[in-house]
Amino acid sequence: MNKVALITGATRGIGKQIALTLSKEGYNIVLNYRKENEELESLIKEIENSGVECLAVKGDVSIFDDCKNFVNEAIEKFEKIDVLVNNAGITKDMLLARMSKEDFTQVIDVNLVGTFNVTKNVISYMMKARSGRIINISSVVGVSGNAGQTNYSASKAGIIGFTKSLAKEVSSRNILVNAVAPGFIESDMTNILKDEVKEEIAKSIPLKRMGKPEDISKVVKFLASEDSSYITGQVINVDGGMLI
Repeated sequence: MNKVALITGATRGIGKQIALTLSKEGYNIVLNYRKENEELESLIKEIENSGVECLAVKGDVSIFDDCKNFVNEAIEKFEKIDVLVNNAGITKDMLLARMSKEDFTQVIDVNLVGTFNVTKNVISYMMKARSGRIINISSVVGVSGNAGQTNYSASKAGIIGFTKSLAKEVSSRNILVNAVAPGFIESDMTNILKDEVKEEIAKSIPLKRMGKPEDISKVVKFLASEDSSYITGQVINVDGGMLI
């Protein structure tokens, strides 16, 4: 029987690539998304072309009942969730002196509270199965901080603490919990930057280039696999050497 992976924020960027990579490894895929978009149907077809099943479930990760509902949909269809990838996230960058409380709270609610909401609704099924992988997408700025991103950095640092604490709680049930911390990755967020800004960013990275979504999805694939069976509570920086 195929393993099942639930990926939040899965219709674009890193989340989309994780879904495609895991589908090629034979996982049935549950795609979580918040807004309808034109690419959803073609993504489902692309995943199913790998010979696996795909279920798309709508829901806002910052709303607990939405998470409960879409996790229940996934369980109803596949009867289990073997891998959870908490990928959904937003940014609302601004210097703290000018940041509104709403912009701070919304980023925390989606990125950090969302990680809790989805994991809380999945964990009981994994504990019953005495097996599971939870992979949380953090960020290098959760480790290093970044001016203009107090909200985002706080949310991603919180995910790291959440990862390490949960890893200690559920290790006896053979559930492994790890985090991936991407650096600058080519995405919709970086595509809006001017070329000269991208060039300056690339110069600051030891490998002299931004990463690609595939660089993240390959690490997620490893953490989801049996090859990582003695790894838990870790944060893997995928950043081209930014934090050396």
